[in-house]
Amino acid sequence: MPLSFSQQLRLLDDLRRRLQAVGYCAQSIEHLCSNAHGFLQYLRERGIALDAVQPANVAMFMRRQLQDYRDRHGRRPNNRKAWRTWCTDGVVQLLRFSRPPWPPAPLPRNRGEALAQTLCRDYRRWLADCRGLAASTIDGHLEETQRFLTWYIRQGGQDDRLQMSVRQIDQYLQLRSAGIRRTTLKLVSLRLASFLRFLHRAGHLSVDLSRSMIHPTLYEFENIPSILKPQEIVQILKTTRRDRSACGRRDFAILTLLARYGLRAGEIVRLALDDIDWRANALVIRHAKVRGTTVLPLLPAVGEALLAYLQSGRPKTTAREVFIRTSAPRKGFSRGSSLHALVRRRMAAAGVRPTGKRGPHLFRHAHAVGLLRAAVPMKTISDLLGHRASRSTAVYLKLDSEELRTVALPLPIAGGAP
Repeated sequence: MPLSFSQQLRLLDDLRRRLQAVGYCAQSIEHLCSNAHGFLQYLRERGIALDAVQPANVAMFMRRQLQDYRDRHGRRPNNRKAWRTWCTDGVVQLLRFSRPPWPPAPLPRNRGEALAQTLCRDYRRWLADCRGLAASTIDGHLEETQRFLTWYIRQGGQDDRLQMSVRQIDQYLQLRSAGIRRTTLKLVSLRLASFLRFLHRAGHLSVDLSRSMIHPTLYEFENIPSILKPQEIVQILKTTRRDRSACGRRDFAILTLLARYGLRAGEIVRLALDDIDWRANALVIRHAKVRGTTVLPLLPAVGEALLAYLQSGRPKTTAREVFIRTSAPRKGFSRGSSLHALVRRRMAAAGVRPTGKRGPHLFRHAHAVGLLRAAVPMKTISDLLGHRASRSTAVYLKLDSEELRTVALPLPIAGGAP
């Protein structure tokens, strides 16, 4: 049943308060609420209940808005993508808090898509309950699973029963191998094998097809990651510290955490105000990947950077995360990958251009190598980095060229004594 006029007003008032709480300015709030009000009027005209809204309804509303624009101006918007975003922001904000989750899962168009949605839901539960994987790892498995099932349905698998073969698995892996590295293809094949094992154990496949898969061979320490030199880290921190803006103070605190502790990006974005114990000079790091915590000493340089940001850079917000977005909505970063652009921007400003990847993990690798060169035991390094096994730590230490020089053998001199 569509909302009444009084219900619309109450909903818009709630939206206005929520937007104020996350730092939107008055002008943006009025614009977003105006868009949301227009959408609610559209739903009422067509007799659509708010809890029944689908993405197709939003698309139809946008077509009407586009036609109104053409009638008023006699032309289409110059930048149609930007105009669409400008017109739908308020609608999306309204739907996100009034009927989560938004956007909803698309309605299945055939029995194959319905089965795929059920399998993904059951597989997610199996990965969490039976295998105990972290949420980020589960998301990676589900992303590959959805990609595979979409391909499988397009190949004709639109029935409510799975009829997969080894040949189809090979065809999919051959398609996925185009344009990706061998290490990535190995990860794709392992994720697919995990899903195939689940299908067999759940009774959807009579044969475990994962046993017939041949995974790409990777040699020990084959993939040499990039690394930052100590002087490059100093230059990045020095350049970032000169920026005394709120954004600069935040970025300097983040980079200091990366440099001093070698934290994962996800651990930094999840860092909460309650995780900083100023009296005990301690920092609690929560490892989502291994579902554990590590208590680290709050180093003076880290404490100073955090304090400067909290006092003069962090916006006023009810969010409990330490690091907050500088623009509305004023909340914590959604995921660790949100720090990649920040790190690349600060490295470019410092004139540091390492080869290979340029994300936050560069600092983690450099920190691990520094600990190794300081003769810190491997087990201690594993604990500091939040690893379950020392073998995981070895991945970050395979480019310790300084240590390799100490064991290098002299080259034989041509014509000299044997």
